[in-house]
Amino acid sequence: MGLELADLFREYGADYRKKYADKLLPSHRLAMWAIEHCRTERLGRQVYGCPTCQEFQYSYHSCRNRHCPKCQHEQTQNWLKVQQELLLPVPYFFLTFTLPAELRDLVRANRKTLYSLLFQASAEAAQKLALDPHYLGGQIGLVGVLHTWTRNLTFHPHVHYLALAGGLHADGQTWLPARQGSFLPVRALSKLFRTAFRRGLQKLKLLDKVPSNAWRQKWVVHCQPVGDGQAALKYLAPYIHRVAFSNRRLLAFDNRGSMESSQITFQYRASDTGQLKRCRLSVEQFFQRFLQHVLPRAFVKVRYFGFFGASVRRKLTALQMRLASQTLDTVEHQAASSPSALEPPQRSFVLPVGNR
Repeated sequence: MGLELADLFREYGADYRKKYADKLLPSHRLAMWAIEHCRTERLGRQVYGCPTCQEFQYSYHSCRNRHCPKCQHEQTQNWLKVQQELLLPVPYFFLTFTLPAELRDLVRANRKTLYSLLFQASAEAAQKLALDPHYLGGQIGLVGVLHTWTRNLTFHPHVHYLALAGGLHADGQTWLPARQGSFLPVRALSKLFRTAFRRGLQKLKLLDKVPSNAWRQKWVVHCQPVGDGQAALKYLAPYIHRVAFSNRRLLAFDNRGSMESSQITFQYRASDTGQLKRCRLSVEQFFQRFLQHVLPRAFVKVRYFGFFGASVRRKLTALQMRLASQTLDTVEHQAASSPSALEPPQRSFVLPVGNR
């Protein structure tokens, strides 16, 4: 078995907790304890025995902490299955809203409150722009997932949304498809996002803690088509129940007797070039990078907006059935008239009155 994060916590976790006793958050302590004791006798075990050969095998219990690299695979697959069942037969877009660097220290110090504000401000911006008839004119559906890291584990809070390329008219019946290859303009989204976040900070009485230049720059928003949404869901799924770090990324451990001098080397894939790179840190620095992404206790990192919301799920189901029927009719018609013209339907239509 190779090097694991649990090995590092078992070796130096006590030293880290002692050094940062006054600063370490309860959620950090809990995550460290869970990872250290995952699949050990401390969490209990089950014994499987063969009555014929009298051999016994012990299976230790998992910690099931969402930040543990060894746990949560089953929950991730279950989440992915549920989301795939909610997909509609229309094109999808991937939206990403990122907070500027000037706000990151403030967010780190107020994680639970400002992570929620990040969700609220970004979803508000997207929904407000989508309601404008100039762009779409209807209510959209969004599935949002919070990320707080880069691939080398630096702090970089942002939210990814999977969004349908279309919206539901205010009459609750008419589906309004987005124009082919386009969804919402990122410049307008950026301005609305910045305004909504600033307004939220003002309500929380945190606005005076933000450097003034944060409001004079463009806030980063990306929007890109992702086909039928399957690939985007598979990209999001591994990060739903744990931090984006796996034990296989750990390459080397140079134990020099203390967490300040001992060093860890891990690999990551550069987002700009796609090439594998290495990062070498002291164990103390590595712990700090990892733990800053541990979420507040009970914080919900996956949120639903628009007609993806749980309270309007019946509307989504009706829309899903109608879109599937419309797609099948269109495909059959296109196949009969021109086999090379099999494109997703892009015209408006009206849901049956009974499916409001």
